[in-house]
Amino acid sequence: MLVALSNVPRDYDWGSATLLPELQGRAPSGAPEAEVWFGDHPGSPAMTSDGRPLNVWLEDEAAGFGIPPRLPYLLKLLAAGSSLSIQSHPSRAEAAAGFAREEAAGIDRDAADRTYRDENHKPELIVAVSDTFTALAGLRDLAATRRLLGTLGAAGAAVAARLPQEDEDPGAQGDAMRETIAWLLSGDAGAEIDAIVAAGEAAESDEFAAELALLRTLGKAYPDDPGVVIALLMNLIVLTRGEGLFVPAGVLHAYQAGLGVEIMAASDNVLRGGLTPKHINVGELVRLLDPAPGLPPVLRPSPQDGAAAFEVDVPDFALTHAIVPAGRPVSVAVGGPAIVLGTAGAVTVRGAETGESITLEPGEAVFVTPDEHAVRLDGHGEAFVAEPGAEA
Repeated sequence: MLVALSNVPRDYDWGSATLLPELQGRAPSGAPEAEVWFGDHPGSPAMTSDGRPLNVWLEDEAAGFGIPPRLPYLLKLLAAGSSLSIQSHPSRAEAAAGFAREEAAGIDRDAADRTYRDENHKPELIVAVSDTFTALAGLRDLAATRRLLGTLGAAGAAVAARLPQEDEDPGAQGDAMRETIAWLLSGDAGAEIDAIVAAGEAAESDEFAAELALLRTLGKAYPDDPGVVIALLMNLIVLTRGEGLFVPAGVLHAYQAGLGVEIMAASDNVLRGGLTPKHINVGELVRLLDPAPGLPPVLRPSPQDGAAAFEVDVPDFALTHAIVPAGRPVSVAVGGPAIVLGTAGAVTVRGAETGESITLEPGEAVFVTPDEHAVRLDGHGEAFVAEPGAEA
């Protein structure tokens, strides 16, 4: 069975005013349009063609298809016009323990200072749909970070002095990096943060031109925010169209600019680390931080018969990118409740068992029940197929 889905954009402040309208071929609304959710999350469930929210549709219909009444994943279009908050997410065990602690403490699940709103982890994958998609992710190699901070004179040296030494063992390095980030977030580093922002106005570097440009942008948008300096400790990554970035538990990240398809485990657990007015649980953020320096891998799956699957080691979701040439249909097997999202051209989705079909324009989606077993994609364009992971 195929069920057409629709939703309206979320107007978060960091959203782009143009990227989603350009994708969908419509006039801008005049407001930031940050995300469109295609899933059953009660915060913004997609609407089905019969007028029911998808979460209600699943509660009513899922038993008839032998599937749980909740999807294990959430699929989104994400359009960043400015930086999202620096954040990380807990592992499943950390989330379960944290949720139990806050429940026992009687903290309301909607409270601003609540950290764990459910018991699930939140690994996520972002794939560039615009020509480029810029993100901060993971902590940069220490030697490179020292060179970057060296372009900022005495202000950079004050922060560099708190970094781990490259010849320390990994455990000591991790402790020192956690201490540095905790210091930046403590409120005691205000003078150093101001000095870094001021030094960035005149700093120059061929190697770090993009990082210094971002420092100036963030310094103007988030004055006095420690995240401006934490961003200098992170890798600046530019994805090209079709490339993906997978972010597991504990890895700091902050998307900066561009349009992407994002898929994540169904969870609201976020540990924030700057560039936000929202609550920051410093102790929990640094305790669960993955402090290992290194560049997160950029995923570039090789297409097989027009479809390219992103290999991520989580049971919650799987994502396949399909490029459909005119006159050459692409078939994608589905092993559970799936969502197909169109991102270019016009792609007709046809169920392998029922033969039902729905044509998707960019920004439109369809829910596919698992009894179809596969979808055939015809027409000319591009689509993403989301489904549970192999072990879900």
